[in-house]
Amino acid sequence: MKKENLANYKAVILAGGKGTRLYPVTKEIPKPLLTIHRKPIISYLVDLFFSQGVREITVSISRDFREEFDWWKKRYHPEKNIKFLEEEKPLGTLGGLWLLKDQLKDSPFFFTNGDELKEVRLDKMAEFHQQISAVGTIALVKVPNPQDYGVVLCSKGFVKEFLEKPQNPPSHFISSGLYLFNPEVFKYLSGPDFSMIEKDLFPILAKEKKLAGFKFEGKWMDCGDWKRYEKAINSWPNLT
Repeated sequence: MKKENLANYKAVILAGGKGTRLYPVTKEIPKPLLTIHRKPIISYLVDLFFSQGVREITVSISRDFREEFDWWKKRYHPEKNIKFLEEEKPLGTLGGLWLLKDQLKDSPFFFTNGDELKEVRLDKMAEFHQQISAVGTIALVKVPNPQDYGVVLCSKGFVKEFLEKPQNPPSHFISSGLYLFNPEVFKYLSGPDFSMIEKDLFPILAKEKKLAGFKFEGKWMDCGDWKRYEKAINSWPNLT
């Protein structure tokens, strides 16, 4: 699959969380707008998608930070096709997706957390997703400390089990917070209510053998707390 084949794909970035592990800074600045080498975390994700052929991104945000995200778009991506979805109340990592069902009904779409740095060949992920005929695919990354995350076990490409922070991890592969869904996923959503993708969707898809795991070898870093954020600043390549 060539890069131009992703032109019909869209992407959704989750950026509406409170970022409590980075308080008090994130009471003033949304976590995805914190910078790594003076570039907002979310801009790395925007570049990931647009550089590989995706042409439209929707960013799910809290209404309280609309002004900050408007400034971000004007400053960093004024010409890009980026839309905002405002959540009037917290809807978790899944609930807000229901509000995009008409916008995303015609083709597969990427869905990602907004507080991670990642380098993934999206065309390879899309090719894998199509070949295995899954409703959803999780991009899995190999880390040296899987006991600090949720470990994902697969069998023949399909997700078999999730192990949350296991003491003795049977695998080093974890969810990278990047997913690819077919529009069929909306059949599994109940509506715009608070729900979590990890608890309210993935176990159901896994049980029906409709959830796949795509293992990639690119870089990945979580910026979710102070220790990990500092590590990202010190370790992520500075290409500016």
